[in-house]
Formats: sequence, C-alpha cells, structure tokens
Amino acid sequence: MDKKTVSTTYCQNYFKRSRFKTRAINIGNVVIGGNNSIAIQSMTTVDTMDTQGSIDESIRMIDAGCEIVRLTAPSKKDAENLRNIKNGLIKLGYHTPLVADIHFTPNAAEVAAGIVAKVRVNPGNYADKKKFEEHNYTDDSYSEELERIEKKFTPLVLLCKQNKVAMRIGTNHGSLSDRILSRFGDTPEGMVESAMEFLRICIKHNYHSIALSMKASNTLVMVEAYRLLVATMKENGMNYPLHLGVTEAGDGEDGRIKSAVGIGALLEDGIGDTIRVSLTEKPEAEMPVAEKLLAKFDVSNLNEFEIDDSEIELPYDPFHYSRRETTDVLNIGDHHVPVVFADLSSVENIKPSHFFGFGLNYSVNLDKWNLSDAAADYVFIGEQKINFELPGTIRIVCSYENWKENYVNKKGFFPLVAKDDMTELTNDQLFFVKHSAEDLNVAFLENYPTGVVILESDFTNKTQLYRAFSAALANHSIKNPVILSDSPKTEDGETFQLWSSSNLGSLFIDGFGDGIWLKGGFPAQLINSTSFGILQATRRRISKTEYISCPSCGRTLFDLQETTAKIRAKTSHLKGLKIGIMGCIVNGPGEMADADYGYVGTGVGKIHLYKEQNVVRKNVPEAEAVDALIELIRENGDWVDRK
Repeated sequence: MDKKTVSTTYCQNYFKRSRFKTRAINIGNVVIGGNNSIAIQSMTTVDTMDTQGSIDESIRMIDAGCEIVRLTAPSKKDAENLRNIKNGLIKLGYHTPLVADIHFTPNAAEVAAGIVAKVRVNPGNYADKKKFEEHNYTDDSYSEELERIEKKFTPLVLLCKQNKVAMRIGTNHGSLSDRILSRFGDTPEGMVESAMEFLRICIKHNYHSIALSMKASNTLVMVEAYRLLVATMKENGMNYPLHLGVTEAGDGEDGRIKSAVGIGALLEDGIGDTIRVSLTEKPEAEMPVAEKLLAKFDVSNLNEFEIDDSEIELPYDPFHYSRRETTDVLNIGDHHVPVVFADLSSVENIKPSHFFGFGLNYSVNLDKWNLSDAAADYVFIGEQKINFELPGTIRIVCSYENWKENYVNKKGFFPLVAKDDMTELTNDQLFFVKHSAEDLNVAFLENYPTGVVILESDFTNKTQLYRAFSAALANHSIKNPVILSDSPKTEDGETFQLWSSSNLGSLFIDGFGDGIWLKGGFPAQLINSTSFGILQATRRRISKTEYISCPSCGRTLFDLQETTAKIRAKTSHLKGLKIGIMGCIVNGPGEMADADYGYVGTGVGKIHLYKEQNVVRKNVPEAEAVDALIELIRENGDWVDRK
C-alpha cells in the first residue's frame, strides 16, 4: 500500500448510518460479523498459570455479560494451561469461547491454536522486530524481512485453518515494527499496512476466519486507522469483521469517555462487529459500560431523521485531521480551543455558589473568584438575572428579550436570538442563534459573520445530521463558528456520558465544532466534566493530566489500579502532561508511544521509568518508583507545585 489516502470511502453513506457488511466468522459458539449482533468481550487480569483464579475471574466476566474471554499466553507453558482453564469452565457449565493473546512467541500461539477458539497476534511484534531502532530498509531488505515473517507466521495460519480456530490480527499504534516505522512512521497508514501484510499471508493459504483491529490510545489515530482499514478492504474486495477498542483508555470517567469517543465514532458509521471497553478496573466492570454504549444503537432507542443528501459532499478528508476554517468571533472559532457552555436558565435567584459545579469557585472572605482548568466559558441564564460581578473570562448568554431589557450595554453579555430577530442586530454584534440540524438552509448566515450557531437536534442520528450541516456550510462558503449541542434521552449519568461522547466524538475528531453545550437533568459537575472530557479525549482542548493506563492482564507485574490511583493523586494538577502506566514490557514503551513519561513494570517489584520512549531509570524498586517518577518530571522541567 502506498503512503496515500485510498480512493474508496470507508462507510456506505456519510449521511445515512448503515452497517458495513462483513463476513461472518465463528469464534467457538459465538458468531461475529454479518448480520449478527455486536459481541462484547474482555480480558482476564490474573496470571494465566493461576488456573483457579483464571476460572473464577472468567466466570465473573461471563456473568457480567462477557461473550468472549481473552487470556494472555506469553509462553508455551501459559498456552498449555489454557486447556486446564477451558476444561474447568466447561465442567462448571460455561462454554464461552476463549482467546489466547500472543505477542512475541510464535510457539505459544501454535500451542494455543490447538486449545482455544481464537488466537490474537500483534503483527508489530509477532515474528517482527520492535526495538525502537531506526533502520534504512531498501526494497530488497524490506522484501527479505517479509519473507522471513511469512516463514514464521505460516505454521500458525495452517494450524488455525486445520483446527477451525479464528484469528485476530490486532495492530497496536504503539507497537509497530521498526520495519513498518522506517517506511510509514507511526501513522494510521503504517498500522493498516502492518495488518495487511499478515492478512495477505492468510489469504494466500485460503484462510479467512479472521478479525482485524487497529487500537491506539489516541482516539484520532484509532478512528482514522479503522476508517483507512475499511476503505482499504473495500478497495480490495475484502470484508473481514472488526474488533473495536481504545487501548489504554484509563479508568473512571476518563476511561469511559475516551472509549465511547473512539468506539462510538466508528459505531456511528456502522463499523464494528465486536467491542472491548478497556478500563484500568476489574474486568467485569467493562461489560456494563459496553452494554450501555451499545444500547444507544438498539432499534428501540433510535429516532432518525432521513437526510436528503443528493446535493451534499463530505467537506473534509476523513483520514487526516484538519479543523474546519471558521471566523474568529471573540474567543470562539478560528485558532481558539472549543468553548464549553453551562446552563443556569432553570435556576431562580442565581448565586455565586451555583457556578461551583462548572469550575468557578467564589470565596466570600477573599471576595475572589478561583477558576479551575475545567471552568465553563459561557453560561446561559435564559430569562434569569445576574446581580453580582463575574470574572472577566466568563461570558453570559441570555434570551434576546432579557438582553435587550437588562444587558444590551453590559460587557460580557450576549443574546440568544431566533432567526427572525437577527435583522434587528448590527452585523458586528456577537450573538448566538439556535438552529435545527435537520434544516440545511444556511443562507441566512451569509450576512452575519459574527453570529455563532447553536446546532441542535432531537433525532438520534446526530453524527450524520451535524456532518450534513457542516457540508451545507462548506457548500455556501459560510465560516460562522458552530457550537455542538446534545441532550441524550436517559436518566442514567454514565449512559449520558457514553452517548454524548459517541454523538459528538467523531465530529470533533473530524475538526467540526467550535464549542460544546451538553444538556440534561444531571448535576452541573457531571455535565461540565463530560464536556471537558470529550474535548480532552478528542485532543481538541486539554484541561487536565492524561493517563495512558493499560487495563491489566495476566502479564501485569504490579497492582495497576492502586498504582494509577497513587500517580493520579500526585500528578493530576499537571495540565497537558501525558503519563503512561503500563503493567509489563509488552505494553510498555510501545503502547505509551504518545506519553511524555512512562512507568513500566519489568519484573516483580521492579519498575523502568521512561522519558517518552527512552528508558532513563531501570529497575527502580516499586516502593520508590512513584516518587522517582515525580523527581524525573521535576528534573525535566515539567513539574509545577499544586496551587
């Protein structure tokens, strides 16, 4: 594959959701692809040599809704013990298919192929070289490496074919081989080619029980890689099923939002046959999250508006990020980070304390406002009044009548108008106007360059509707900024976060949207943190430390949850810093490729510390490692004291 964008589109229709029809493959008694429902899977965290522990954890996962259970097999010994785990589960009445996760050991994969229902291989380090070294490969030396890989990989392909065992060719952004990196860099193109090389070997031997994945901790890279993979398959007449996941998403709210942004962006376009929500928590905690995300696409929850897309075309390259060009209106649009809206329109007698939920804290004793890094930029008050002074960085939006009567001459106050009221405004007056995404008539904006659109819809296909609206703006060369609004119909806070992340994630990933306004009957703090979380997960606005933390598995050499909590407690104020926390060397320097600093288990009680991809301290005792990480951050000038 040349290093270029393929000509084929990645989905059936950019403006009408329809599922990418993949071939169906059997994974034991579960079938993925085709018209089958999207399967939920997860991975055990205990040592695979702990037979009873693996059985017990698998049962907790299965009882929580896991349909496919994956276990690590780093050695032949681990792979052989999969038989004991499988037999133990069957004896207890559990027939859920098992998957062996393989990285560096072809012989372990070949053993596993005689036991489990599916084998996962990572093409970046299965029979390939990953030493973070640069090599200048000629065409001949590149071809020689491919021949060597084929020789190593073919026995597994033939075994899987013979035993009717499925395979996942799972590319990870952070573990691309030196050979791929030398030609493509750590790009989505490189990820796709890494998988295609192994896929071509499978096809050569007429073996097709294959699923593919393109995982990354960076949601932009992950989404672009999957899109490019689908486009590449379509261009070559292929339709293998897809396993979706954001690797090293982290824990808690951050992990849920990041997973929903990445996985949801693809599901919105009909891509995906099985999903795994990777959280740095107990594995059984992943299934309810996956179920809630998938419920968004259940027929019973759909209320879609059919778009007339006969005269609109996609206005951007979906394989490479670029932000929509917009007018600079105060602090909205152009080069500004997306703004965040809060809503106090239903609160009577507004007080300073009402602003606490969205990041503004007023001290009565000091008569001083304190703004967090996640403080809302605009607050909508509707018909309500503000009778106290606010910090100058906060702007207030109110109804048109309220603005005319009380705030027309007050700095920092702006009206939300109906389209009919726009004619009363001067063309240099900043104002906001609500607009339904179903209405693609955008000509009314042509004479109002300082009008900011609040885009909204009550329909569930918001991704397609908002995308079509962006195309309509492009067709008319209109550059007004747009605030993306969403109000998922749910009473569950976690579902609210997942669905809004899915609705708006791919839009921000594609560079559309100059702000976010979430609505719902939830505490202001939840709505505000979700808004900033979506912007952080899409790399559009960084407001806090980012933790690239693996979800743990049998290879993990320390307590990931406890360690992540310790590191978070000491570093959560380091806005914009990315810290990788990896359980073992397999998911170490590779998977945290995007991190500024890394904390990686390399032996029992031993930690390697990284600055980017370079080891700077080896075998630090675990008891000292968190403090050593802090000291490393200080030494490199990235530490600031907590305020």
